[in-house]
Amino acid sequence: MSLRGHRSPRSPRGPRRGAERRPRFAIAVTAVFFALLYLPVGVVVLFSFNSQKSLTVFEDFSLRWYTAFLHDDLLLDSLGMSLRVSLAAMAGSLLLGVALALGLVRNRGRLGSLAGLIMLVPLITPEIVTGVAAMLLFKGAGITLSTTTVTLAEITFSISYVTVILRSRIAALNPEIEEAAMDLGATRGQALRLVTLPALLPGILASAVLVFALVFDDFVLAYFTTGVDPQPLSVRIYSAIRFGVQPTINAVGTLMLAGSIGLIVLALAIPRLFGRRGGLDLLSGK
Repeated sequence: MSLRGHRSPRSPRGPRRGAERRPRFAIAVTAVFFALLYLPVGVVVLFSFNSQKSLTVFEDFSLRWYTAFLHDDLLLDSLGMSLRVSLAAMAGSLLLGVALALGLVRNRGRLGSLAGLIMLVPLITPEIVTGVAAMLLFKGAGITLSTTTVTLAEITFSISYVTVILRSRIAALNPEIEEAAMDLGATRGQALRLVTLPALLPGILASAVLVFALVFDDFVLAYFTTGVDPQPLSVRIYSAIRFGVQPTINAVGTLMLAGSIGLIVLALAIPRLFGRRGGLDLLSGK
């Protein structure tokens, strides 16, 4: 049989090679994006170790500005306030968020669906709107802005984060386990305390760490609801840089960055330590 005129089928390697080529333009755009996002942060970290006061020329490695921060009473007072507010907001948002998540999952009626939509509003509302609204509410009620108002505002804002994380976790629990505990003689409260809450412990811990990190770094809401003194650390830093950036601020920013990264990594890792799904899966509801 003659093979003249017969064309062998085109090798699929050609198109595959074209498809498997890396999208160079997309990689370049991604690299530029991360460079613009993280280079300023890298500069802050670098110059926090500068031995001189210059913010443009790096001379020698030194911990001079970290030592100056540890001897600055105003910054230390602001750090203490931020820690107190973060701990109080974490405890309050956990208490209310766990209760709200349980109610939203177990109430499958229209009221529960409406409450679930309302719960998502703080997550999509610009934070500056929330801050102005909280300030107007406190002033309209005749409440002087202070540490208490900052704490109340942060608790209200953080409840949604706790609810979103725990809602998917509660929905994945088998309700028959709690019912079996009540069949064995436990009250509803005991079943909740001894069965349901221990099963939710990884999600609760992850929510606590995440809320602490978010509240500690928050500026917008704290700025509109804080009093004159003491001020949260983020507001104190803003007040200081209006008169020029000091190397001490670079040191404070570096410490806040390191602490926030550590807390968020811990929040994502806690569920895996318990053999459960990771924090990213909890946040996405998978």
